[in-house]
Amino acid sequence: MKRTLTYIIAAEESNMSIDHFLRSMGYSSQIIIALKKIPQSILLNGKWEYVNKKMNPGDILTIHIKENESSPHITPIPLPLNIVYEDEDILVINKPADMPIHPSMNNHDNTLANAVAHYFYAQGIPYVFRCINRLDRDTTGLTILAKHMLSAGILSEQVRSRTLHREYLAIVSGTSLPDSGIIDAPIARVEGSTIERCVDFEKGESAITHYNVIKRDFRRNLSLLSLFLETGRTHQIRVHMKYLGYPLIGDFIYNPEKTYITRQALHSYRLTFTHPITGKSMDFTAPLPSDMQII
Repeated sequence: MKRTLTYIIAAEESNMSIDHFLRSMGYSSQIIIALKKIPQSILLNGKWEYVNKKMNPGDILTIHIKENESSPHITPIPLPLNIVYEDEDILVINKPADMPIHPSMNNHDNTLANAVAHYFYAQGIPYVFRCINRLDRDTTGLTILAKHMLSAGILSEQVRSRTLHREYLAIVSGTSLPDSGIIDAPIARVEGSTIERCVDFEKGESAITHYNVIKRDFRRNLSLLSLFLETGRTHQIRVHMKYLGYPLIGDFIYNPEKTYITRQALHSYRLTFTHPITGKSMDFTAPLPSDMQII
């Protein structure tokens, strides 16, 4: 993957070093170190420069991001790929159910990573797979992929600073929840399990989920919720709703009841974030998949 970025140095940036300027634009120390190792990657007025070089107003700083190797151990496989948005820096994907994000012991060639690897392989473009907001295998909906190291670094920082906002839709068992609420309950791994999580106020990591009830189906004792995450713990929504006594229907770990759906009824509905390169506000939604249109 290759990306060229050009900056014209303004008067207020006079006498600023290249290193200082790049940090102000979101380049991490790790990215700057990586760029320094790539010939002709940092050019000031067309000349390869050291990052401690001071700049003057009107100078043209050109950054060439070059990644010539693809992710190792990810086999390109022609799988369906629902691209909601794409530009030079990011991909936004609407992921289907029954598709893991990354290859694992029992999932070598059926993942989103395989599908995206094939998408770029078919174009002859090297690509390192970087998923910003990971979804469980059977959670549907929106996920962001970074196309290069810089967009990945800036988006990951948005996740850490909680400026990348995620809204989910879920169907839970029960109709007696208050109209809205906040679940502040730390989550830890269940002892002896590599997968299952639980609320644990002694050993758990901070986890905060906001919810609003959208619709109640009293006949089937179901509720449709909108949920916002402040944190991103593994199985956070699934664990928090079970903890409240309103587990997601179809959840094979926390509520293995399949009357209405054969997977956890959870959908990544909306993503809002700042574009990592342009700084524009981005807002994407994905409609409920057919198997969740039961309420």
